[in-house]
Amino acid sequence: MHSPALLLCLTLAAGAQTPNPDSFTEWRDQMRPIIPRHYVCPRAKTPPVIDGNLSDPVWAAAPWTADFVDIQGAAKPKPRLRTRAKMMWDDDFFYIAAELEEPDVWATLTKHDAVIFNDPDFEVFIDPGGGSHDYFEFEINALNTSWDLYLNKPYKDRGKPDDHWNIPGLRSAVQVRGTLNQPSDRDHGWTVELAFPWRAYASRTKYPLPPREGGQMRVGFSRVEWQVTSQAGKYVKTPKLAENNWIWSPQGVIDMHRPERWGYVQFSRDAAVKFVPDPSAPARDVLHDVYYSQRAFFKQHGRWAGTLAELGLPAAAHASVAAPVLTRTWDGWRASVLLSPAAGPPQLWSIRQDARVWRER
Repeated sequence: MHSPALLLCLTLAAGAQTPNPDSFTEWRDQMRPIIPRHYVCPRAKTPPVIDGNLSDPVWAAAPWTADFVDIQGAAKPKPRLRTRAKMMWDDDFFYIAAELEEPDVWATLTKHDAVIFNDPDFEVFIDPGGGSHDYFEFEINALNTSWDLYLNKPYKDRGKPDDHWNIPGLRSAVQVRGTLNQPSDRDHGWTVELAFPWRAYASRTKYPLPPREGGQMRVGFSRVEWQVTSQAGKYVKTPKLAENNWIWSPQGVIDMHRPERWGYVQFSRDAAVKFVPDPSAPARDVLHDVYYSQRAFFKQHGRWAGTLAELGLPAAAHASVAAPVLTRTWDGWRASVLLSPAAGPPQLWSIRQDARVWRER
């Protein structure tokens, strides 16, 4: 989620290369300790009918995710309302269903690509390649009004949202369990059903879609919730209360645009298949140690560090990961690590100053 004012602040901050001086502490203490959640996404035996009604028998094969938590994780209270989601896939679509408990269902925005999170909303983030760049965001409210956009990289790294990108072939539906925009009664909530066509992402990612059997993607789900009061028969946001951000896999910080902490979705024939932890996770974490350290170092010194010693990082941070090699480049820096996974040959992974992570070999 991101308001125009927030977008401006983030863009200006990133453009001036003035990251949070505590960015490494934020990573080390709030983000790195969180283990991203995971989900085994079963293949749909038949396509669900996209009507917002989740009682379609085909959905019975898909387990619910764990209930959503505060975006900052266990450091914050448990959400007062339940949110959970399901996923399925086939050769044509990535299917998502969500159930949002809500005693006061309301929505006002009717224009496509409006800033939907100004209403209560449900949001989907998809990073097909897992490199923290070239990812997609989708938001929807209880009126079935949506906002879809592509981001070349996170806002903190000078990312530029492309609102002109749309999802051709998208199917979406919402069902309100109660009465929309009616404060005089109490509702049960609303449900969302989505079908994202794989072909819609083909022009913006090199990652093969649909995923192969056992393939994984990084996916984030978020719910923005506003507390309201009733005035003259209408819902009004409670003054001076910020929105709640409840998500599937906590970020540790109030910023959904940290793809390195989104959940893992593994695509399999059947939900009973065991999830396979990402073998590259130790390398990714060590590389992010360097990334967040560099951001803090630049804030303090006005330049990038040239050695790990300047950053105060240990030579080795994980048994399976060799010490990072830090290299200055024409536009910043690159850090690379050699990962020795439990199975298979060694792998070389890298990160650069704009948070892009990739496997070199």
